[in-house]
Amino acid sequence: MNRNPKIKVDGKTLGDFSTSLNRRWFMRDCGVGLGGIALNQLLGTSGANASTASNLLAPRSPAKKATAKRVIFLFMGGAPSHIDLFENKPTLAKLDGTKPPAELLEGYRSAFINPNNKLLGPKFPFKRYGESGMEMAEILPHLGSVCDDITLIKSMKTDAFNHAPAQILMSTGSQQFGRPSLGSWATYALGSETENLPAFVVLSSGLKGPSGGSANFGSGFLPSVYQGVPFNSVGDPVLFLSNPEGIDRTSQRAAIDAINALNQKRFDSVADPEIQTRINSFEMAYRMQDVAPEVTDITRESAETMELYGAKPGTPSFANNCLLARRLIERGVRFVELFHESWDQHGNLVKDLKKNCLATDQACAALITDLKQRGLLDDTLIVWGGEFGRTPMVQGGSDGRDHHSNAFTMWMAGGGAKGGHVHGTTDELGFNAVENPVHVHDLNATILHMLGFDHEKLTFRSQGRDFRLTDVHGNVVQEILA
Repeated sequence: MNRNPKIKVDGKTLGDFSTSLNRRWFMRDCGVGLGGIALNQLLGTSGANASTASNLLAPRSPAKKATAKRVIFLFMGGAPSHIDLFENKPTLAKLDGTKPPAELLEGYRSAFINPNNKLLGPKFPFKRYGESGMEMAEILPHLGSVCDDITLIKSMKTDAFNHAPAQILMSTGSQQFGRPSLGSWATYALGSETENLPAFVVLSSGLKGPSGGSANFGSGFLPSVYQGVPFNSVGDPVLFLSNPEGIDRTSQRAAIDAINALNQKRFDSVADPEIQTRINSFEMAYRMQDVAPEVTDITRESAETMELYGAKPGTPSFANNCLLARRLIERGVRFVELFHESWDQHGNLVKDLKKNCLATDQACAALITDLKQRGLLDDTLIVWGGEFGRTPMVQGGSDGRDHHSNAFTMWMAGGGAKGGHVHGTTDELGFNAVENPVHVHDLNATILHMLGFDHEKLTFRSQGRDFRLTDVHGNVVQEILA
């Protein structure tokens, strides 16, 4: 057999494949396959000593000075109406029931309505709160009471006006599936401060889960150990965490040891990082059986704390999840994301906004107050917001608004955000962000900056190029930093 084959076309030799065969043999049989190279680069070490799964989540120092060590992201899925909650627009109220100016709609695309639909003024009275005099709707009294601790960003904008792509863009920096989420980037960069719980935990309340599904908290091309782990707020924290009848801890430990030994043997052969993720998941689940039930048992909290949040044990709620988020970050969880998918008011705007604010307002303010009392707010970043805003034009008769990507509002608290500060504004109709606009990429760049990383340098090589959360965009919003 010819071990050095050559290919000829029309009498011309195209190449000698002996080099390719030698390289393939070297990569396969000398323990330096592509998976091993990727893992060693990821762990920042070399040799067989880098083969423990815990290294992937070992706590790491930020690249530069950080103001935040952990993040709680309160994702208001469905898109809250900035016009009715945060943007007091007297001109819009005055023009209620009239058609919008033609020049305003030039080149504008809307999701489901005719852009020429009549204007709809804010539905609730506004009030100034705190020493800063920050203006919010009166249906947000609890948030108003802590407004001096938040940065209100009133000039957000995005590129998508349908829920799933806009949520995925907010979460991953791309409208395409398969990119790592913000929480995954954070845990990839910083690791975890606990070995007994996932580094990235996801909680959900509201009418349903996020429209973008698990892509909002997936790890994409990063090792799957960095993906978000959904927790339940009642019952088993994670499905099937409890042992079935007849299985005790001793037999379970023996089974896990045997499975892990086989997985480790395979890893030593092929050096695939996903095998280490599998080993880690077995070990994590075993440890979580002891720790997670205690962490998720909010009945251990005082009556005063429960009342502060409006939490009710045994009943799934956003309030319970906020209290649980605080308990998780106290125990070293790096990133907690709460999805409350209830804000898509194409109709029943007044009724549903009241309902949503009743479900979330008290708990959001309580989270800020509780963290502050415990000395955790200074280095815990809270982010609140949805995927886009709502139109100043009416939908659903006289009681609804369509999706709107040109302008919306988000807020931050703690972790180095400037308290009592309002950043940016929209035009007199709440249609376009006109002063200090902040794109989704800018927001993500700023969050990474607060965690101690340059968004342009925090990268991961996949498919032949370096990827980052902000793709080729994004600027840190210095004005909102304390």
